Formats: sequence, C-alpha cells, structure tokens
Amino acid sequence: MTTTLPSTTLGKERRHSGRRRRIGPTLALTVISLFTVAPLLAVVVLALSPEDAPTLPHAIPGSLTLDNIARIFDVGEFPLWLWNSFVYSAVSVVVILLTASMAAYALVRKRFPGRNALLWSIVATLMVPMQATLIPTFILVSRMEGVNTLWGLTLPTLANAQAVFLIRQFVRDLPDEIFDAARIDGAGEWRTFVQILLPLIRPILATLAIFVFLWHWNDLLWPLVVGQTDEARTLTVGLATLNTETVSTAGIMSAALVSFIPCLVIFMVLQRHIVAGIAAGGIKG
Repeated sequence: MTTTLPSTTLGKERRHSGRRRRIGPTLALTVISLFTVAPLLAVVVLALSPEDAPTLPHAIPGSLTLDNIARIFDVGEFPLWLWNSFVYSAVSVVVILLTASMAAYALVRKRFPGRNALLWSIVATLMVPMQATLIPTFILVSRMEGVNTLWGLTLPTLANAQAVFLIRQFVRDLPDEIFDAARIDGAGEWRTFVQILLPLIRPILATLAIFVFLWHWNDLLWPLVVGQTDEARTLTVGLATLNTETVSTAGIMSAALVSFIPCLVIFMVLQRHIVAGIAAGGIKG
C-alpha cells in the first residue's frame, strides 16, 4: 500500500531542496566578489587613512579623513593632469562614436564598388599592434608640432576600427523596413542618420562609450611618448611619476581613488542603456 504526501509537504520539500542547491553557487560568488572588491576597498582605506596612523596591511585605521585627497591636488600639476585626461577621453568618445557610426551606416546602407574590400581593410588594421605604429605616428605628430599638445595627444587615436566594426554589426541587424519608411516619408540621409539610426543603436553606442572612455582614460604608452613636459601629462603618466617623488602611500592611493571616480560615474550613467541593449538582443535572438 502506497501513501502520497500532501501537496503542501511536497511544495515545502521542493523549496528547501532549491534553497540547498543555491547555497553552493551563492557562497562561491560571494567569495569571488570579495576577492574582486578587496583591492578597491584597500585603495579606499589607504587613501582615507590619516598620515601618521597605522593602516593596512599592519592595522585597520580607527578613523578616516579626506585630508589626503585635498592635499593631492597640490602635488605637481595634478589638477592639470586630471583635466588633460578628461579632455583626451571625452573628445575621443564623442568623435569616435560619431565617425564610427557614420562609417558603419555607409558600409551597411550604401552600395558602392569596393565596399567589402574597404570593410575588411578596416578590420585588418585591428591585427596591427599599436607598438608597430608608435614611432611613425610620433614622427608625424612631431613634424606637425603636436608634441606636448592636447590635439597632438588626441588626434592619432580618433580612428577606431573596432568601433566601426562593432557598430556595423549592430546596424546590419536592423530591419530594412525602418529605413524604407523613412525614405518614403521624404527623410534625407542626414535626417535618417540622426533621427532614425542613432536612437536605434543607442545601446551599442553606450557600451562603446564606456570602453572608449576607459581605453583613453587608462592609456599610458602614447601619452607617455607625446607628453614630454609636466604640463602635457595625463593622469596615468602623472600617477606613474608620483612614485619617483616624495609622495606618501596615502597620497598615491588618494590620486588613484580620484582617477577611479570618473570611470565609475560614466558606468553608472550609461549602465541602463547597456542593460537595455542586452535585453533587446536576448529578445531578438
């Protein structure tokens, strides 16, 4: 004779077994998250620790202060380094996204001889390492008297083949009916590009904006080569030079913390567009 358990009992057992199965992955993700966040927390603690107080790794400070962050702005040309990095990154984001989206629109929506050859020529440039073109680029910028200038720092980095390719792949999946309807309504090329295309590719633009900003904000090699004076340095180069000066560990960590804040702000502002793009891609697939 067999007995059957009530449905409520079976439901409770299923819930308990489901919870037990989730404990392992949750603990693993918690440990991984702690290891990931630990360096950032260490930077924050070191940056906010008083100058003479014991701190990591020997002890946990009893109090925190913002004095180190205030003092770092008086070290060298730190405010100018911050400004140079911001201009270098912001201008690059705007120009790269605009030119790459225009190039992608032309490569997808226009029919002209050599279109595929042009596309693969752009993709082929991704295989050339930046170090191989560093010296020729510097010679050209030097002959144009762009050394130690913001435009000389920014101009050679505005051609981004990866951005063109990624936006082109996104534009290629858009329905043709949208552009046909715009053409029937009498929209010209510029109006179609601005009012139709750009709103549709906002997710990939937001994603690329974060990547391009981070690439330029954290760039070290090219700014180190082209910026040869203290006033022409970016923040990454300036932070590297702080190790050679009489700056405390708390001061260096304060500068690193300040350099992290713009990246966090950019990500928080554009995060919802990235999530929307991922959701749209998942629904479409």
